[in-house]
Amino acid sequence: MTTTQSAPDPDDLRALAVRVATEAGELAAQGQEGITVLDTKSSPTDVVTEMDRATEELIRSRLLAERPGDAFLGEEEGGDEAGTAPVRWIVDPIDGTVNYLYGSPDWGVAIAAEVDGQVVAAAVAQPGRGRSYEAVRGRGAFLDGERLVAPEAVPLERALVATGFGYVPERRRHQARVLLGLVPGIRDIRRTGSAAVDLCGLASGQCNAYYERGLNPWDWAAPGLVAAEAGLRVAGARGGPPSEDLVVAARPELFEELEPLLLELGADRDE
Repeated sequence: MTTTQSAPDPDDLRALAVRVATEAGELAAQGQEGITVLDTKSSPTDVVTEMDRATEELIRSRLLAERPGDAFLGEEEGGDEAGTAPVRWIVDPIDGTVNYLYGSPDWGVAIAAEVDGQVVAAAVAQPGRGRSYEAVRGRGAFLDGERLVAPEAVPLERALVATGFGYVPERRRHQARVLLGLVPGIRDIRRTGSAAVDLCGLASGQCNAYYERGLNPWDWAAPGLVAAEAGLRVAGARGGPPSEDLVVAARPELFEELEPLLLELGADRDE
């Protein structure tokens, strides 16, 4: 029998997300040393570890114990459509699994609360960097309790742009061609290997823009809200919402310069 309950204030959802992301990050951090590949997904380079699954299970159990009528969508085990549930939790237990596997600190635990198809609260824990990001729609984004305001836009030629690559060779080949077309017109490129790290880093001024093709909702849901609440435009191609086709994030002025160039270069397609 499904439990019926109304959605609480987004601040309550944020507090729950922060608490669970912190606990999950501690679990994952304790298990990082000596971790090995458990399985692969879309390609031999798209790996999953035992801790990805253990961390997702911890998150699922904590959230649904607190709110048993909610829906859950996780990267490793999938989950539910929102249906009539008051909240759908969208979770990436370890975003940046390859970094995690190699002992890098650049990975994060991302938890978003979605109500009526809109992400209203988010938490991103980055234990390896000692950072905790959180956001509530319309109420701002915060890093370790301090309000985040993304730096002002710079011209495209002075922009430090973060991006990532897919795991299928054909997609990577085309993404490399897009990059070759983009690099001459910007300051430089950064590649951390984690969408959560990139989007939260963009919000805190570690780069000026971000784009990537091939992301899933758990990749952008939580960090995308952090970035948006810090004053960034986070969208897809041609005025659409973020999607697997393309996610672009930047201050609005820079977004207007970058997005048309990316579309001209074919960043929203594989060939």
